[in-house]
Amino acid sequence: MPSKLDGPLDNGELEDVALYSSKWMPIRASRWSVDLVRPEFLALRSRGPKKPMRRTAWLDGLRGFAALMVYIQHNQLWAHNLQGNLIFENAFGYEGRRYFAALPFIRHFFSGGHFAVAIFFVISGYVLSIKSLDLIQKGHYQTAADSIGSALFRRWVRLYFPVICITLLFLSYRHWSQIWVDVAELKPTYREELKNWYYSFKNYSFVFSESIYEFSNSYQPHAWSIPIEFKGSIIVYTTTSALARCTRNARLCCEVGLIVYFLYVVDGWYGALFVSGMLLSDLDLLALAGQQPKIFTTLEGFKELIFFHLFIVALYLGGVPSVDSPDSEHLLSKSPGWRWLSHLKPQAVFNPKWFYLFWAAVLTVASVPRLPWLKGFFETRFCQYLARISFALYLVHGPVIWILGDRVYAAVGFARDVQKDHISNWIGAFPLSTQGPMGLELAFWASQIVILPVTLYAAEVATKLFDEPSVKISNWLYKKTLQPSLPQTPLRNA
Repeated sequence: MPSKLDGPLDNGELEDVALYSSKWMPIRASRWSVDLVRPEFLALRSRGPKKPMRRTAWLDGLRGFAALMVYIQHNQLWAHNLQGNLIFENAFGYEGRRYFAALPFIRHFFSGGHFAVAIFFVISGYVLSIKSLDLIQKGHYQTAADSIGSALFRRWVRLYFPVICITLLFLSYRHWSQIWVDVAELKPTYREELKNWYYSFKNYSFVFSESIYEFSNSYQPHAWSIPIEFKGSIIVYTTTSALARCTRNARLCCEVGLIVYFLYVVDGWYGALFVSGMLLSDLDLLALAGQQPKIFTTLEGFKELIFFHLFIVALYLGGVPSVDSPDSEHLLSKSPGWRWLSHLKPQAVFNPKWFYLFWAAVLTVASVPRLPWLKGFFETRFCQYLARISFALYLVHGPVIWILGDRVYAAVGFARDVQKDHISNWIGAFPLSTQGPMGLELAFWASQIVILPVTLYAAEVATKLFDEPSVKISNWLYKKTLQPSLPQTPLRNA
């Protein structure tokens, strides 16, 4: 779902802004084997002086924590099946169903994945534009143009290379092992599977194609957000180029105008999320240079008070009912706590949840750096570690659920009818209590003792094998295509 998502989950020019300080240290290295790894924050002693925190480290931490929210939601929905979808993704009290996990604010810890994807896209808009906007504000227009061109050249490889590798690895493993997973059926032969993969991927990877769900449904359902991430990236790069020579006020007004256009005139909610991230980046850079509009300087003394309340509003709006329903247009009007808010949805928005998630994500990203206690949380070592593996975590947690999680959940008591025909030996193999508030069962959280470490390890390996190399490959390709600098000859006098 989902800027690294940037994915979703990715933040653009990762060689400039992402975390590639060695958070994980190899226990043992071998030329012919994958390094075994362990987290540095679990080490008994520090390995050298602590590196200074970057100004935008909180953005990385927020992205990493959002990736964890996606992981939790997909595991909750998988374990609780259709019933979980109806409970977690509807409002508290909808049709008389009152569950602790559906309460406002609390619900983010059970079904915060949609909110997380919206945050991914805002963060991407922020980070994709920060370098070029900084150069533009300093008057280095040619350098900014070169930076945008470089980023756009590398973007496709940066986003799609990990998806290619992980989906090919997953389908190859399925054919090699013949393991049953409750997703799309395998083709009769490996050759037919590769052919089908190619046909669906070529449409999925084409930015102007709408045929993204054939590939997602068959090989990686959670990768639906990657093409949207690429579209949003193009919007940011194009907008930055178009507004490079504008005055400060004209540039800011055009950014606001684009947000209004994407959100209220056409159904372009993802464009609004990306441009809003760009707007926040622009305003933050102007504030650092002491050039922000006067309206913001007059409110400086009330900044923390204002953004604390805006963050509370963001958390409420981020819990918008998100269940997939053909009646989604009228779902909000039937949901307690959302009847009046449902009238705010503009006519242009087809899926109403994205309108409310837009405001929730924008207010969240705007609030975090202005609330020291919240910013400090996202700068912790735990969140920074999650940031480094966030893209890989987003891509690998699905296959881990289908291969391992499905069997573990069946073993502890979350069995489904379809499992009886394929993995009956797993059902009830290690029964645990499924009593208690929905989403807080011992059986679910005890399962995470197995599933979460495996997922994190798979994400670590995928980061080293596919995510980080995608940055190097895209940089190498770009440098290989550059023409050599030609010496400038002085102009002759006419």
